[in-house]
Amino acid sequence: MGAMEAKSHRVPAADGLALNLLEWSADGTPMLLIHGFSNEAHIWDDFVETVTPFYRVMALDLRGHGDSDWHPEAAYDYDDHVRDLESILDHLEMDRVVLVAHSLGGRASMLFGGRHPERIAGLVIVDSAPELDLRGTARISMDTAQNQDPSFGSVAEYERMLVHAYPAATPAAIRRMAKHGLREGEGGRWILKMDPAMRAAMKPEGEEQIAQVAEHHERYREEMWQSLGRISSPTLVVRGAASDIVSAEVADRMVDDVLPQGQLAVVGQAGHSVMTDNPEGFARAVGAFVLGE
Repeated sequence: MGAMEAKSHRVPAADGLALNLLEWSADGTPMLLIHGFSNEAHIWDDFVETVTPFYRVMALDLRGHGDSDWHPEAAYDYDDHVRDLESILDHLEMDRVVLVAHSLGGRASMLFGGRHPERIAGLVIVDSAPELDLRGTARISMDTAQNQDPSFGSVAEYERMLVHAYPAATPAAIRRMAKHGLREGEGGRWILKMDPAMRAAMKPEGEEQIAQVAEHHERYREEMWQSLGRISSPTLVVRGAASDIVSAEVADRMVDDVLPQGQLAVVGQAGHSVMTDNPEGFARAVGAFVLGE
C-alpha cells in the first residue's frame, strides 16, 4: 500500500513553543505516536495503516525535532517533553489517550503515565525502559559525537549515514527518514531539522558534567520504575529481538514485576528501531494489542 497522507497542524506546547502534529484520521479513541531521539513523526508511516480505521491517529514531532520549534535555551529534558504532552492534550481536549512511544518518547510517556495515570487509555512502550543497556547508549553517543556537522551535500549523503546508524532498517524507511529529516539550506547544502544543541548534549565534557549527567539519569530511573507501577491501563512492552538498548531481563521485569497489566512482545529481525527494521512484525505485534486480536 502507498503511504497514507496526513494533515499537519501546529499545536501549542509548553514554554510558548509550537509543535508539529500529523493527523491521519479524525474519528475514534485518540492514539498519539511519539518518536525517539533524532527521529520525527513520519517514522510511523508504515504503522498507521494498521490503526487508522479504528483510532484517531496522530503523531508528534517532539520539541527540537522535525518541523517543531527549537527551544531557545535548549530545554530538552524529559520533564520538558512531559509538559509538552500535558499542554497538547489539554489543547486538543483529550481526557484519555492511547500512547505508542519509542525510545526517548517512551521514557517521556512512562513519566507522563505515572503522573497522569487517569489519562492513559493504553500504552505501548517501544524498545524503551527505565534502565537502558550501556552497549546501545554508548553506540548512539559515539554515532552522534562522530556526526556533529548538521549539514550534508545531498540527501543521498545523509541516506548513507542513516544506513550506518540503522543497519537493519528497510530501504523505504531510510529514504523516508532522509526525506523528512532534512531541509534545504543555503549553497545547495541540506540541513538537519533536529536542533544541534540536542546532539551536543550527547557528549558531556569534564568530570563534573559527566557526574551531573549520571546523577540526572539516576533520578529519572527511579521515577520511571515508580511510574510504571502506577499505570493501571493495559500496557504492551515491545522489544526488538536484537536490541542493544533494552535487555531481555529489564523487559521481563517491567512486565512481570512492575506493570499492573503488562504484556511483552518480542519482534524478530529487529533491533532498537523496531518499526523501521521489521515494519510487518511491529504492526502485527502492536495491532494485536491495540485492536484486541
